[in-house]
Amino acid sequence: MMGANHAVSVQSVDRALHILDLLQQEPKGIGITELSNKLDVSKSTVHRLLMSLWKKGYVQQNKETERYWLGLKCLQLGESVSENLDVRQKAKPYLEQLAKKTSETVHLVTLENNEIVYIDKIETHATIRMFSRVGKRAPLYCTGAGKAMLAFLSENERQNVYAATSFHAFTNTTITTVDGLEKHLEGIRENGFALDEEEHEEGIQCAASPIFDYAGKVVASVSVAGPVIRVKDEKLALIAEDVKQTAAAVSQEMGGF
Repeated sequence: MMGANHAVSVQSVDRALHILDLLQQEPKGIGITELSNKLDVSKSTVHRLLMSLWKKGYVQQNKETERYWLGLKCLQLGESVSENLDVRQKAKPYLEQLAKKTSETVHLVTLENNEIVYIDKIETHATIRMFSRVGKRAPLYCTGAGKAMLAFLSENERQNVYAATSFHAFTNTTITTVDGLEKHLEGIRENGFALDEEEHEEGIQCAASPIFDYAGKVVASVSVAGPVIRVKDEKLALIAEDVKQTAAAVSQEMGGF
């Protein structure tokens, strides 16, 4: 009997975590019916789980629309995780300097489960901006920040990434073959920075450079991104050098090179 109760408890936890994942993808909120369909469980089960999450502050509800979204408790947890990331703390002043110098959006990313995760962001004050947020995930093979890290992984690590990646074209400039990507990464290792020339999002260009720790392991990357109407090729080349210098300074802070 204990075994059956334990299985039910684990299933409830899995479903509750799945709900949080779904809410994270819907900043405008989501209703019980849609959650029920996505989870393939009854509305009563979804409602019960939402009430438990609501009581603990993990979700909020708009009484008028009856839609749910993430609560402040999730923000508190996210802030706690971010504060514990050593590279984020050390990089912060350099990211702020870089944002001021380039007048474009600056990101700090790390690698998790064969994807990049945005762990910090300095937003531009310009009217036209790219969409991104701390906690967002993106592929390695078609983002500047991702390629900057991928290029400096070991061959075995890169092969593991490729095996777990479903390559597809986000735009007509996306590299979608391992051979093509490997050749592209050679240039990144030679130059010390990566460019994303509308490979992940049309109309967005980006320059990124890797950050290394005391053991010479790539642990993060810093990037600057902006719309092509502002970040033209000449400006992108200048930004790439600024990003490279910033990443080198943060690497030194991490005990790297």
